[in-house]
Amino acid sequence: MKEQGSGLLPGNADTVLDRALFVFSGLAAVWLATLLLEESLRPGMAWFAVVFWAALAYLVLPRVHRILTRIYLPDYFIGRARTSDGLLGDPVNIALLGSEDQVHAAMRRAGWTQADDVDLASSRRIIVSTLTRRSYEEAPVSPLFIFGRQQDFAYQQEVDGSPGKRHHVRFWQCPPGWVLPGGVRVDWLAAGTYDRAVGLSLFTLQITHKIGENTDDERDHVLAALRKAAPGAEVTVIRDFSTGYHARNGGGDTISTDGDLPVVDLASVAAPAGPPRGPERSRARRPAPTLFGGVLVFFRGVAALVLAASLLAGVNPAIEAGQAGPSTAGATALAVFGIGEILLAWGVLRGGNLARVAAMLLSAAAIIAQAASVLNGGPAVDFGTNLLGLSLDILLIIALSSQHSRAYARNSRQGRVPRSRVTAA
Repeated sequence: MKEQGSGLLPGNADTVLDRALFVFSGLAAVWLATLLLEESLRPGMAWFAVVFWAALAYLVLPRVHRILTRIYLPDYFIGRARTSDGLLGDPVNIALLGSEDQVHAAMRRAGWTQADDVDLASSRRIIVSTLTRRSYEEAPVSPLFIFGRQQDFAYQQEVDGSPGKRHHVRFWQCPPGWVLPGGVRVDWLAAGTYDRAVGLSLFTLQITHKIGENTDDERDHVLAALRKAAPGAEVTVIRDFSTGYHARNGGGDTISTDGDLPVVDLASVAAPAGPPRGPERSRARRPAPTLFGGVLVFFRGVAALVLAASLLAGVNPAIEAGQAGPSTAGATALAVFGIGEILLAWGVLRGGNLARVAAMLLSAAAIIAQAASVLNGGPAVDFGTNLLGLSLDILLIIALSSQHSRAYARNSRQGRVPRSRVTAA
């Protein structure tokens, strides 16, 4: 069987520096969570526990899981998708033969709705619809990964107009020449599960959908829909494709399956030509982590220029006297640094790998200097000192060391457009 990796970068092309900064960001995130916990325990600061939870759930635990799963999880297809944190996700329970147009045509004829991509607009809309309990038929689904990339698209059926309950199935196109274990060729893999409620992930404490335990029920539901939409479709079932098991998915939900894998041949489905099958997706879209990191670098440069201007304003008499005192020299150095940071931000946003690494190294140096100061008896890091600045430096490294940011920079350098779309870091 030809194996396809599912590592952080296609072909596992991480550099030693990439790996080092990735691990460093995890350690820094743990330190940040500790500092935030200390702040939340101060008198009158109990509300800050929400900030601690957010940092723990969306920064620390995902990065720790990502580091550990790279060590102990195999980097080849084992019949399970993986979450963006590297955890084992939903079981692959359907395979298909046919073109992308035929898959779209069959799902649409069956009455399913294509899910929106995850972006700021769809994220805001799903939050509002969940809080107000209003219908959102195109609500996005979280990214799961096979072949080192997230699903190509997903379809869903909302239940009773509730955004918290829905049938949904993700689709991945198989790489050219790839075959299932045993030598069976398919064009698409799919994972269908049923969202039964909204809750907290057992492994990351993030807000997420909780799925129904019996994933075979959802597999059979999707299969029935495909058969209804394409009565002439041939279905072959690979018995015991995987050993029947009980396990947990990436959100900590219990799942069970008998291990059978139906293969649906959609060759008889006529795919209509004409209008696009769904919302156009920009494959050249800049990933959210790269955008976030670039903006942080830009504002770091702007802050340096503002500080330089304030210093120069405070030494006007010296300037008029033709003297270049310490304040003038410091202001000049800050101005040069600020301009350099703005140029660096431009390089990061354009997908420059060197700019990305340089920005992370500057933040790493600032974090190490802060830690050294604390260890040498300097002031503790809190709101009164540099907690905000330290937090931004750690967030910058987490963003720019993420999978999507690295892939975007590497593909931009090689003149290719990354296939995967925007996700969380």
